[in-house]
Amino acid sequence: MNKIKEIEALVAAIEKGSLAKAALDQGVTPAMLGRRIDALETRLGVRLVHRTTRHLTLTEQGALFLDSCHKILDEMEYAERMVSEGRNKATGQLSVYAPAAFGRRHVAPHARAFVAQHPGVHITFNLTTSPIDLVRERYDVGIRIGQDGVDPNFVAVKLAKNRRVICGSPGYFERHGVPRRPEDLMRHNCLVFSSPSHHGNDWGFEVGGRTVTVRVAGNVGCNDGELLTHWALDGLGLARRSTWEVQPYLESGQLMSVLDEYARPGQDILAVYAPQRYVPAKVRFFISALRAIYAQPGYWSRPVSAQD
Repeated sequence: MNKIKEIEALVAAIEKGSLAKAALDQGVTPAMLGRRIDALETRLGVRLVHRTTRHLTLTEQGALFLDSCHKILDEMEYAERMVSEGRNKATGQLSVYAPAAFGRRHVAPHARAFVAQHPGVHITFNLTTSPIDLVRERYDVGIRIGQDGVDPNFVAVKLAKNRRVICGSPGYFERHGVPRRPEDLMRHNCLVFSSPSHHGNDWGFEVGGRTVTVRVAGNVGCNDGELLTHWALDGLGLARRSTWEVQPYLESGQLMSVLDEYARPGQDILAVYAPQRYVPAKVRFFISALRAIYAQPGYWSRPVSAQD
């Protein structure tokens, strides 16, 4: 028999003054309530209650035990309330990972409004270009661009659409012409994302339902996407950038995109977290807040200075 049910039976019987009233309150029969108290006394090896047809009287041991029973039930109620509130009220430490450039521009700036709305939350950000093991390093949520590298067992929530574009300045196209097909890029100065361990000079496209890779080259490259964007703005060459980075420049005319009809499927912006039965409110609310912000009309078109 459930030990908590036995304790609740004893407490209810004493508080109500009779088995009949306590049984009605508990939604069971008086006989069932009596059996629970009998089981409790048998398990403890002491008599807790003197019972007559009209009265219930605690023994000395019963009086001592009843005080502990009240404390146990109070602690249980408190624990259940804390857990329940934790599902519906955002509290505690929230650890967030995001790619450095995206995090600086589109995640961390929204922390102020979030903690103002949820003062019980304390946020820690790790903005980095290095791979992160969310579980081993104990992150609550990670922000990712595209599905590449995302553990298939994790939960991935789409925050916003995103796609890659080939872009350059109007001045560059005036001097060097506009590529009409992916292979034309081999005759252009392409600004490549590169590092000692990675060279991003294979640019993929969709041509006639097939994935086609074009190996591009240029006279400068780096492992900083923001610098590549600035070089493209300065007319140094063509860059392959995400719309979350360059949409304001595309709409202002500072950059122009080309070969859009050959673009591969988008690299959506995702919130990723380890599977769990109950997702903490702090995680659910943070993800919902970012989705709402990103869905605002014109958000991605705002000038960069207004996003920082």
